[in-house]
Amino acid sequence: MIKDSELILNPDGSVYHLNLKPEQIATTILFVGDQDRVEKITKHFDAIEFTVQKREFKTQTGTFKGKRISVVSTGIGPDNIDIVLNELDALVNIDLKTRKIKDTLTALRIIRIGTSGSLQADIPVDHFVMAQYGLGLDNMLRSYLIDSISETRLEKAFIEHTHWDLKKGTPYVIGCSTELEQLIESEQIHKGITATAGGFYGPQGRVLRLGIQDSALNSKMDSFSFEGHRITNLEMETSAIYGLGKLLGHHCLSMNAIIANRANGTFSQDPYKAVDELILYTLNKLAQ
Repeated sequence: MIKDSELILNPDGSVYHLNLKPEQIATTILFVGDQDRVEKITKHFDAIEFTVQKREFKTQTGTFKGKRISVVSTGIGPDNIDIVLNELDALVNIDLKTRKIKDTLTALRIIRIGTSGSLQADIPVDHFVMAQYGLGLDNMLRSYLIDSISETRLEKAFIEHTHWDLKKGTPYVIGCSTELEQLIESEQIHKGITATAGGFYGPQGRVLRLGIQDSALNSKMDSFSFEGHRITNLEMETSAIYGLGKLLGHHCLSMNAIIANRANGTFSQDPYKAVDELILYTLNKLAQ
């Protein structure tokens, strides 16, 4: 039996942060960072059956071309992903009344629809990137037992290539769901390694008033390659989604609309259009 202090429920029986009950989510879930982006997806739905918001976590569940889908805003960063994925898993795989893990477990299908900056000059703005791997530059997932799911050879190669300072923690690499990769992929989508940072400024190489530990890190990531895989983009959620998803038995995929190119300093003239196109692309793939 899971103690009250470990799995916290609201007075109405919903999970603490997401404010959700099991019947209110679908087994196919789209993640967005911004709560205002939830309705940019659900405006395409046939119908919306449920809406709730607590803090930055907004959820809407409805149907698109007859398929039941939930859209959840996660907020920014790996720490928020830790909350969202654990609570979604609890909704489907823990009996909230008895506080016991269910005998039969449910695997969710989770796709992140995000925005990101490209690290490669040949991946221009307004294009889509699929993360075949998530490279965690944060330490959140190291709180869990990940040795059985991490790509240790790729991790070692990255550490050696970048001369990574282990005082910042050990980077980790987790692969995407091959099932969702095959469902969503097309010739127009770029693939590669998505790096996940634990912050927006220094952790992503941005300098305002503070010096950073490795000012050359972005250029080192640009030139990194391992068995044909290169680092395509940098954001703040993917590796945490892949790691927790794989540990918990869920299928996860991260898709990004590229709205900035860090290599050549360009920014999309219409980032909202790029995101809307990625939303419709993903929804139509899921409805097939």
